[in-house]
Amino acid sequence: MPDVGIVKLPIADGGEGTLDSLLAATGGERITVTVTGPLGASVSASYGIIEQTAVIEMAEASGLCLLTEEQRNPGLTTTYGTGELIRHALDRGCRRFLLTVGGSATNDGGTGMLQALGMRLLNRQGNPVPPGGGSLADIATIDDSLWDPRIALSSFVIATDVQNPLIGEQGASSVFGPQKGASPETVDLLEHGMTAWADLIEAKTGIRLHERPGAGAAGGLCGAYLAFFPASVRRGIDVVLEHVRLEEHLDGADLVITGEGRFDHQTSSGKAPMGVAQLAKKHGVPAIALAGSVGSGIDVLHAEGISSVHGIMNTPMTLQEAMERAPILLEQSAEQVIRTFLAGRASKP
Repeated sequence: MPDVGIVKLPIADGGEGTLDSLLAATGGERITVTVTGPLGASVSASYGIIEQTAVIEMAEASGLCLLTEEQRNPGLTTTYGTGELIRHALDRGCRRFLLTVGGSATNDGGTGMLQALGMRLLNRQGNPVPPGGGSLADIATIDDSLWDPRIALSSFVIATDVQNPLIGEQGASSVFGPQKGASPETVDLLEHGMTAWADLIEAKTGIRLHERPGAGAAGGLCGAYLAFFPASVRRGIDVVLEHVRLEEHLDGADLVITGEGRFDHQTSSGKAPMGVAQLAKKHGVPAIALAGSVGSGIDVLHAEGISSVHGIMNTPMTLQEAMERAPILLEQSAEQVIRTFLAGRASKP
């Protein structure tokens, strides 16, 4: 099919890879610096500058991807390095920020990030509390006398599809703590500390984060942004789709192919393929999805614009085999999808 025009767009939904996606799509500048990693050791982390906007992907400095499974410990991990990335961008003159908060290794309520930007969090003896979610209950005073004044002069957009509140059964600690290495006992400790932290924020600012949707994203980092920054929240995939200009490319398109590791009922809750399909539907372009695996509840996806979902595995295999063979499996599945699509068009009078 040598006469077919193909446009390939990198897509992410606010989690890991969003920075790479946006830089690839826009040709923005990548800045790499050394910051504090989730357990205190120095790590190399990047942020981007796109049209005078700093793109801060918190996973670069405070992400689960920086730790081995044995190192995961949300009682100790910190967002301090994320704050250092923001401070570095401020030093470069940036005053517009896009903050992506997926893939966090932390449950510290954003306290590390705040400390990196001048907030002093003191215990009852007047000493700074140590990093990590395990120390939240020890904070007695929020001292903002050294808070970076440039933050009030800047604007911040938080890109996330997480709607979990700060505390409770659907809160940061209960839902995401176990994924970050927390035992049931540690989850209880983190929940107690996060509740105390939310109470303290409300007393300091008048802003109640306890039940606020989205405040629990990235172990409560989003809540800290909402309380102490001039910040607004947007669905991550919408922000990415604007930057890659998908809507422009849909003009005159015949077919959209999208994909994800697994398609199931959760895909409809703001995941990248759903955003792609919704925009395609708006322009009357059919969208077909390729998936590593297909779970239950995909019927709801059809109403949102996904015409059909195709699992790429063509024979029983282990997860490891499927991951190793993913490129050829995608190629084979895509060819069959295109053949079916063309056959359908050829059969029309």
